[in-house]
Amino acid sequence: MPAPLRVVSRALLPALGLFLTGALSAQVAAPFNDAIRLEDLKADLFFLAGDGFRGRLVGTPENALAADWVRSRFERAGLRPGAPDGTFVQPTQLMVATLGEGNALHVHRSETDGQTFRPMYDFYPQRFSANASTTATVAYAGFGITARALNYDDYGDRVRGRIALILDHEPGERDPKSPFDGMVSSEQAVAIRKALAAQAAGAVGVLLVTDVHNHPAPQAFDAAARAFWPPTPPRIDRFTLASWADQVRIPVAQVSPAVAESLISPSGRSLVELSRAAETASGFAPLWIDGPTVTLTARVNRHTVADRNVLALLEGSDPALSKEVVIVSAHYDHEGADGNTVYNGADDNGSGTVALVNIADAFARAAAAGQRPRRSVLFAAWGSEERGPLLGAWAYTESPTMPLAQTVAVLNMDMIGRDEEVEVGGGARFAGLEVQIGKSNRNAVNLLGYSRHPQLSALVERLNAAGARLDLRLRYDNNSSNLLRRSDQWPFLQRGVPALWFHTGLHPDYHTAYDRPEKINYRKMTAIARLVHQSAWTLATQDARPR
Repeated sequence: MPAPLRVVSRALLPALGLFLTGALSAQVAAPFNDAIRLEDLKADLFFLAGDGFRGRLVGTPENALAADWVRSRFERAGLRPGAPDGTFVQPTQLMVATLGEGNALHVHRSETDGQTFRPMYDFYPQRFSANASTTATVAYAGFGITARALNYDDYGDRVRGRIALILDHEPGERDPKSPFDGMVSSEQAVAIRKALAAQAAGAVGVLLVTDVHNHPAPQAFDAAARAFWPPTPPRIDRFTLASWADQVRIPVAQVSPAVAESLISPSGRSLVELSRAAETASGFAPLWIDGPTVTLTARVNRHTVADRNVLALLEGSDPALSKEVVIVSAHYDHEGADGNTVYNGADDNGSGTVALVNIADAFARAAAAGQRPRRSVLFAAWGSEERGPLLGAWAYTESPTMPLAQTVAVLNMDMIGRDEEVEVGGGARFAGLEVQIGKSNRNAVNLLGYSRHPQLSALVERLNAAGARLDLRLRYDNNSSNLLRRSDQWPFLQRGVPALWFHTGLHPDYHTAYDRPEKINYRKMTAIARLVHQSAWTLATQDARPR
């Protein structure tokens, strides 16, 4: 399937021309590019995605072993440790929660009139909720979003001292022109970010409810509650960053539409009516629901799990430019194993991980031969991409080893080994993607993030045309599949850092036990690794940096 026509703003053309002119004048073939060999990538991937690593699930010995293998490869190449304490490992702290006892929700309408709602039938606490109790009146606050860069605020000063009742998702979620990242679910729509925004605005508690005007299908709320808090521990835990959860000091719960309807009934307006009213360009002025007083108690048990990013640094040769950095990255974790069934994760993301260590080795060989880039290059193997998601990369952006303002670009590789294939009736994993066969994508790689930083994308396109000659597909930045936010370039895009994701696409073996190393398109994977290496070298040597 051909890529859609790319449109570049006329206002951007002069800057884009200057950037590419500088890139052209500074372009040098990346030394040791041909040292990235198909045979080495294949051998590494059969090792890393072999059954012995048991799917590299976060929190398992095999995941730690995979991180140590990456570290050993960086160390063997002669790279410097990239973590601030002089090691290759940047520790991260994850939080997983279990349901506690004593969750309660009660509405007091008068001294003689009240209603007690049932946990796991009418409401349930969010995993990141504080262990806390509060009693207050309710303020309906639309989608519960504060986005000052968009001049959007659902809170103002009208939720202070109240429990904020807010909707899931975001305004204009199906509008390609929405300022909230178009059709991609925006970061402002994430529940914990909404809760922190409400807390910052003075709310003493948060109740979330589905936006019924966009998602009107009848809900079996008790089934949704059991899926969120399963009665038996799941094989794979769902984490958040401990540092994020530690910031939440108020109780936060999800309520059924029926409960929300009863809470807002004194206003004389329905939940559907108020949900539609929240679709505004600048925010919803919170509506006070005077009369009923609500007592909300949330009880969750927090457990900390240690994880790690693996970082290696090649220092640049230029005294000034070496303070800037190009990041080449991939995540090394996957879905683990269920008894004798191993989710090997050869494509996701053994492919990106072995490409990363081989690219790092090519840079190290060049440095040993006296060919060092002007800027520094950081090689980052992110942990816990699957389990948050993107928690390793998010943790790095909160505690970067080199300033984000000095980060020239991020080149992220995630699933670079297969041919995109979307079958008829593929299910929710493929929602928003057109049906296509693998044969049509035999030489194709998707580039995501192209619309956010056209200068960076144009550089990669030019380098590809001069060398790898892959079929670059620029098609998923504004797509309801949410692909743009599903890998580790996303946290960097949220912080204004130019970032691209190299991705050969989803396929039926994605997140199954059939994602095995013998199914990889090694010829294409080698070409992608060499293109990323060349792109990183050019970015680290040329005068200009992408805006």
